[in-house]
Amino acid sequence: MIYTVSILLSLVGYFIIGNLAGRRVQHLDDYLVAGRNAPTFLILGTLVASYLSTSAFLGETGFAYQGYPFVMLIFAALSTSGCLLGALVFGRYLRRSKALTVPEYFGKRFNSRQVQRIAGLTTVIGLGAYLLGVMQGAGIMFQELTGLPYWVGLVLVWLTYTGFILYSGSPGVMLTDTIMFVIFSLAALGGSLYIIHDLGGWPGAVSGLLDQTDKPGIALWHGVLEGEGSTFSSPGEALIWGVTLGLVWAAVLAASPWQSSRYLMARNEHVVMRSAMLTAVALAVFYALMMMTGAALNLYNPDLEGERAMIWAAMNVLPPWLGIVIITGVFAAGLSSCSTFLSIIGFSISNDILPASSSDAAAMRASRLAILGAGLIALILALFQPPAVMAVVWFAATLFASSWGPVALMSVWSKTITAAAAGWGLIVGFVGNLILSLMIQAEWLELPVYLHPVLISTIAALIAIVIVSRLTRVSEEERRYREFLHHDDTHGLPSWANGSRLVALCTMLSGIGVGVFLWRQYADTLASLASRYDIASVDVTGAYVLAVGCGGMLFMAGAVGFWVVRRHKSDQPG
Repeated sequence: MIYTVSILLSLVGYFIIGNLAGRRVQHLDDYLVAGRNAPTFLILGTLVASYLSTSAFLGETGFAYQGYPFVMLIFAALSTSGCLLGALVFGRYLRRSKALTVPEYFGKRFNSRQVQRIAGLTTVIGLGAYLLGVMQGAGIMFQELTGLPYWVGLVLVWLTYTGFILYSGSPGVMLTDTIMFVIFSLAALGGSLYIIHDLGGWPGAVSGLLDQTDKPGIALWHGVLEGEGSTFSSPGEALIWGVTLGLVWAAVLAASPWQSSRYLMARNEHVVMRSAMLTAVALAVFYALMMMTGAALNLYNPDLEGERAMIWAAMNVLPPWLGIVIITGVFAAGLSSCSTFLSIIGFSISNDILPASSSDAAAMRASRLAILGAGLIALILALFQPPAVMAVVWFAATLFASSWGPVALMSVWSKTITAAAAGWGLIVGFVGNLILSLMIQAEWLELPVYLHPVLISTIAALIAIVIVSRLTRVSEEERRYREFLHHDDTHGLPSWANGSRLVALCTMLSGIGVGVFLWRQYADTLASLASRYDIASVDVTGAYVLAVGCGGMLFMAGAVGFWVVRRHKSDQPG
């Protein structure tokens, strides 16, 4: 009963806060991009909250529980680097465009309403699938916690986030996202520390996982390689999966609409860079804590369904007060992603797909109607589509890596890409990935782990872009707009650059801290237990490489950020 009350109170609280944020909404810019005046902390909150949905807390932590915590750390080390690199090579140029949506940026960059519509359609379809998966995760949680029907949870969640989005738009999403970010960050930190401490710290958890026999190899860097439920058959296959999907998600974080659109709200380019660096730090710490915690839950109960492991722990392992924090935190993560995705879908329908409105008032009305219509369709699909949280979310997200990734980066850095090429790149990358993924899902096609559909479709998109670019010409308008993106005529304020350099230094120090933590707590512990459990030296070496790699990637991201800030001449809000 206490969990039911806490969930219901949190829904009421988010609804009220979201609507209070709407009082400042007066113009279309306010509604769609929060007046382009958001500070670093709010952009950080909405970036992390948009990424860490129920898929992370339920699906990815569940994958760690099933036997692959350190494969997920390999994935995270690479994917989180996409936050900063995306901000540096795409996000800050997107901010300069002053577009209302990312598809509108494509339309302005290529002087083509058609390209804008294509990007808008991919946004609606891809994020619609993503929204479906996240809503289902929230519905599963509600059912687990309250015992009430799954559909009741879906309807209540839908009513909450749709209610405040309709009124407040981006300001409501951004404010509630940030509050949710604080709550689920405390939840992840508190829950992880309690569980790991209860098991004797990392050494106790690692030795306990080596003792158990249900999932042999779960404490090694490659995870479980034996048994009927094993995902990988060899260490090499596990490594290839982690690296491949890590790079894919780096592209997702760099160019996907729900991440890159956050930069359109930023006060200036330094806010873009600072928030991206801090997001990389937050995600690195989250994965370092939560993946080990997910695996450690096997020492309490090895027979749970993976996606329900964290909910079970909150209700059966943690003290009630901390369980409530975890429950509301995980629920907040799902709710924040739902609000972000639905708002972007609605904005794209009204701003990028439908004909242009005659006034700000008409545009805001069209956005609200689009949000309501898209939300109703998502609710109906979630009610009748069997839940598969991690599978749906990962499938939807990778659609943008193969379609938006090449076009987004080339829109800034290529002088030869044309409007027609951009349109075909979006279509080929999106449709190719969609078809291959559906064929694999239907078991009509089987691909090796190193040939993920997103890699094939990304290559196909690049080929399409190159061929069509050679057959068409860059217009004068396209050439001038690209030059405008690279031209910065703002005046300098040293305080902004100094602050950004400080954030970059903190990111580098965080990378060192993460690496030292994993070296001492995981790799050294595994090495000390190697003779007792007959652990191969290659697995011990792999643990040390994992520690260096996870910390090193974050350190390098901070170093690149520091280098760019030193060269950055735009210190004045643009």
